[in-house]
Amino acid sequence: MRTGSNLPAVGEYNQTLVLDLIRRAPEGLSRVELAARTGLSAQTLSNVTRRLADEGLIIEAGKVISGPGKPRTLLKLEPRSRFAVGVHLDPVVDTVVVVDMAGEVIAHDEISGLREVASDRLVEAVSVAVDAIVARAGVDRDLVLGVGVAAPGPFDARGGRLLDPPLLPQWHNINVREDLGAAAGLPVIVEKDVTAAMVGEMWFDRSDALSDAMFLYYGAGVGMGLAVAGAPVRGRTGNAGGIAHVVVDPDGPLCLCGSRGCLGVSIEPRVLIAEAGYVGGDARADLDRLVRDARDPRHPAAAVLRRTGERIARALVVTNNLLDVDEVVLGGPVWERLAGVLADVVAEQVAADAASTATLPIVVRRSVVGLDVAAVGAACLMLDGAFAARPARMMIAL
Repeated sequence: MRTGSNLPAVGEYNQTLVLDLIRRAPEGLSRVELAARTGLSAQTLSNVTRRLADEGLIIEAGKVISGPGKPRTLLKLEPRSRFAVGVHLDPVVDTVVVVDMAGEVIAHDEISGLREVASDRLVEAVSVAVDAIVARAGVDRDLVLGVGVAAPGPFDARGGRLLDPPLLPQWHNINVREDLGAAAGLPVIVEKDVTAAMVGEMWFDRSDALSDAMFLYYGAGVGMGLAVAGAPVRGRTGNAGGIAHVVVDPDGPLCLCGSRGCLGVSIEPRVLIAEAGYVGGDARADLDRLVRDARDPRHPAAAVLRRTGERIARALVVTNNLLDVDEVVLGGPVWERLAGVLADVVAEQVAADAASTATLPIVVRRSVVGLDVAAVGAACLMLDGAFAARPARMMIAL
């Protein structure tokens, strides 16, 4: 359990800690409960909750009688006190959302036509989409913290510039953070999509149990978001999570790197569609067909998805042997289409894989955020940056 400090120098950390505890308790918490959970003195806690209320972040939500003494006042999050915009730049579909403080999506749209836009007009097109969705959501722009942008790597974390993501050639060497910030008039954070997905999942984790975890993001490409001690792992350059070249099937398809059976190519949607014997057309429609056909155990689609689940499980086991996490979350647009068949296969194979060195069971579950986890996660980057309770907030810059 994270506790607060009664020293004045760590007031900001105390404020985010108390807000975080209230946010994770939909039914509300009393000041007595907050004092017990944080270790803060009554005076410090009173000051913290008053500041949060003055900023409109929390509200009093009735009283509750619990034992002798006067009733206790419950404090709850005010979800519509702040908002954030999330943008997911994706090889298949570009998405923009507005979320509130609880992480709930209050507006959603797809940004159409970006693939036909010249490189020097891309940022402007995204800015127009941001302005449009904020207006449609009907929120006060002054309450919008900023825009989080999630995209495949690699990217320059320090400068907020996309470098040469192989699945987004039109976005090569685009300075997203500065250019979009200037165009939209809002702060901008740029993050690798798998890290954004991990942050989004942690923001929705009301139990605060998602501390040491992996998030397998399965979309047009595949990657791994990581969390250790409740904080996302970004790596030295912000590009952690590349697992596409983990070999999961030595007899699998040939990868561009020269190896056979790399995870990325082995579970690539076009490969699955070809292995099932489909001619191929609309990838999303073909994936839905794959799931329908797999219900017949005699159909080639059943074997294709069984093999896909085994390949994913082996990648998870190999990665977990290095990290030793508690929980594995699976999400992304392709996963959401295939999860009805793959979820049980992956969980069974992770538990049974003889290569695993885990001494405790690993929880394998589906994302609670859903199809737009990268876009929602991108928005949650802004919420996380402003309100996440982490000990780093107590550090004083010299």
